[in-house]
Amino acid sequence: MHDAPPPTLAAEPEPLSHGLKQRHLTMLGLGGVIGAGLFVGSGAGIAVAGPGIVLSYLIAGALAMLVMRMLGEMSAAMPASGAFSVHAERALGRWAGFSVGWLYWFLLVVVLAVEATGAARIAHGWAPGVPQWAWVLIFMLVFTGANLAAVKNFGEFEFWFAALKVGAIVLFLGLGTLAILGVLPDTDPVGLTNLTGQGGFLPNGWEGVVSGVLAVVFAFGGLEVVTIAAAESEDPARNVARAVRSAVWRILFFYVGSMLVIVTLLPWTSMKPGESPYVAVLDAIGIPAAGQLMNVVVFVALLSALNANLYGSSRMIFSLAERREAPKGLLRISPVGVPPLERSREWGSVPRRAVLASVAFGFVSVLLNLRWPDTVFLYLLNSVGAVLLFVWALIAVSQLKLRRRIEREAPEKLTLRMWGFPWLSWTALAAIGAVLVLMLTDDDARPQVLWSAAATGAVLLTAGVREWRERRR
Repeated sequence: MHDAPPPTLAAEPEPLSHGLKQRHLTMLGLGGVIGAGLFVGSGAGIAVAGPGIVLSYLIAGALAMLVMRMLGEMSAAMPASGAFSVHAERALGRWAGFSVGWLYWFLLVVVLAVEATGAARIAHGWAPGVPQWAWVLIFMLVFTGANLAAVKNFGEFEFWFAALKVGAIVLFLGLGTLAILGVLPDTDPVGLTNLTGQGGFLPNGWEGVVSGVLAVVFAFGGLEVVTIAAAESEDPARNVARAVRSAVWRILFFYVGSMLVIVTLLPWTSMKPGESPYVAVLDAIGIPAAGQLMNVVVFVALLSALNANLYGSSRMIFSLAERREAPKGLLRISPVGVPPLERSREWGSVPRRAVLASVAFGFVSVLLNLRWPDTVFLYLLNSVGAVLLFVWALIAVSQLKLRRRIEREAPEKLTLRMWGFPWLSWTALAAIGAVLVLMLTDDDARPQVLWSAAATGAVLLTAGVREWRERRR
């Protein structure tokens, strides 16, 4: 095993169905990352950075764009349902593929509990007669069924969920711009008063901008699912390239544009962590029932993220099983006794056991969140708090190594190229390291880094022990 040649760059046949269309991937790229972190969590960033939150989102968004460009380059050249886990294995060895795959799976199934619980709280407010746990059960059952039936069901759910979120942001940007110009009834042009008053554009200096980056960088997590989903489309290489190209620019526009509208219309000092700045703006410009309207958007965003995370986690663990990094029983993709023709039509070659394994751990996470939200589940959540940055770092390292191999062995596969290679790849890697160091100096973020480092160390130790045992064999 130790002297085995590096894995081939040739793409292996994808055993899953190709039920996703280009429109599914494009909208997944646009809407999959837009969630409650933007609609509600952005208030915390504004509270620490003031109008400088616009710069915070530009910096965090630029980092996410670089990571996605690197990931898009590798996924277009070598599409696979394991995406960056497969790339890490081909670039660095089995230990890397094992580690990043399991860490990402763990991240998704834990965060899934937050989304299910958050959506249940909103639904419970609308229908108090139904207990919160019952709403969680309903959501989990519905999306488990959607993911078990056929991949096109997942695609359709995400398409319409994402369309609603994107539509809400476009409408918000339109109304906000009209309000800034004083075109709406009962509004006057606001000018630059809120950008230059209350301490200026950077009321807390660049330290505030950096704190804002720490508050918002994780809002860009979720884009990676596009490269996982692309493997189940008709033309993975072409589709993932198009999805990555369109998604990163538009998402950056939505995020930065939203923040610019918010801090231009309202004084940043009026923002409170935990309260949606979008609701505050809609209330200020006289939109009736703004809070309930935004509740609907956040509710859809949470269900969309739940659906996407269940999909992404099931494909990741299925890919791990394909490479003998997870139990091989997870490879079953159809019910026993169903003829192949019916199997393809009815089930769409869905990794059913991988879906059930992911949702089972998701249920455990939800129960922990409902029963011990401030103790057991908090530790679990902290253990994945910085995992996204570790995953991004491995994506960058994998791209730096694989790019040279692709250029040497199959240059025709580089249909999507990383900008400014290798300098921007190294810049992204250094920026990820800088964010981790800054998190260590922040009292609120430090436990996430330490717990996540411990979880990562445990996975790396497991990977090392497996390598050692296989070499001994």
